[in-house]
Amino acid sequence: MITIPEKMKKILIILTLVFISSVALASVGIAFTGGVRGIGLLGISFFLTFGVILVLGQLIPAGILVSIVIGTSFSSFRKTEVPIQTT
Repeated sequence: MITIPEKMKKILIILTLVFISSVALASVGIAFTGGVRGIGLLGISFFLTFGVILVLGQLIPAGILVSIVIGTSFSSFRKTEVPIQTT
């Protein structure tokens, strides 16, 4: 099990809260600009906020996996191996 120092936990919590609040404020701004008023503004902002967070939660690991696949296909782990030709 990995133990995270207490100072780093506080920094990660602050960064998470700042990220979520900035996405929420941007969602409220988009909904308000689109003409949504009243209680619908709250619902739309929650929908947009959690939609963006869910999409990013899927895109970030997918991007990491794609970059790993691309990196391993064009480079080799051993110095004597020849990587796949790209031409």
